[in-house]
Amino acid sequence: MRLTIQALDGIPRVEPGDDLAGLLIAALGGCGIALRTRDVLVVTSKIVSKAEGRYLDLGGIEPSERARELAQITRKDARLVEAVLAEATEVVRAKPNVLIVATRHGLVMANAGIDQSNLGAEDHGRRVLLLPQAPDDSARRLKERLDAHFRTAIGVVISDSVGRAWRLGTVGLGLGAAGVPALWDRRGEKDLSGRPLEVTEVGFADAVAAAAVLAMGEAAEGRPAALVRGLDWSAPVRPASALIRPRPEDLFR
Repeated sequence: MRLTIQALDGIPRVEPGDDLAGLLIAALGGCGIALRTRDVLVVTSKIVSKAEGRYLDLGGIEPSERARELAQITRKDARLVEAVLAEATEVVRAKPNVLIVATRHGLVMANAGIDQSNLGAEDHGRRVLLLPQAPDDSARRLKERLDAHFRTAIGVVISDSVGRAWRLGTVGLGLGAAGVPALWDRRGEKDLSGRPLEVTEVGFADAVAAAAVLAMGEAAEGRPAALVRGLDWSAPVRPASALIRPRPEDLFR
């Protein structure tokens, strides 16, 4: 297997209502790339959210009593905390400078994935960006457009950068997926000694997202998409929602 990861240049600043698939097609053309079957295009959740108009103006938010209480604990803007609560189903942890919640998507993340980085300079402290409303649906729509244009069958992963329990640093995470086995169940397959695997399930979309983020960067690089080529799999296609651990099986909440 030969695996390559190429970040895409030439993607302009994305605005609400932009044709994101069209921008990606143009960027691929500018890089001289024609997509092939089983290529996987990784796209940051940020540009998906921008195209979908997922901005929220903090100026129009009136914090609740609960938001004000958590703001005192976390030392965060109470309006931001209220926005986080609106996207959350459960507060998992609150301490100075940290607010971890379970989102309505089922994700356990800091600040419900709400982002303030790499917005316009005029947005500093005013607007924030929410995660895509339905990341798997966003990935599916992009895949359909790209498949039709290139007459092939690709995979799309929508990524975000997240921290992890017990470990420092952020890594890419697959929030949405289409055309790939986001969760690859390998139980029952044989290991090198012929022993059947009993517990191995591969977080395929997360692994692809983490690899792609190394090429895309996480600061001012301006490369919000990357092509991952050379992957292969023998598993049914599953959305990224399959990666969410059911609440009764979560031993740490």
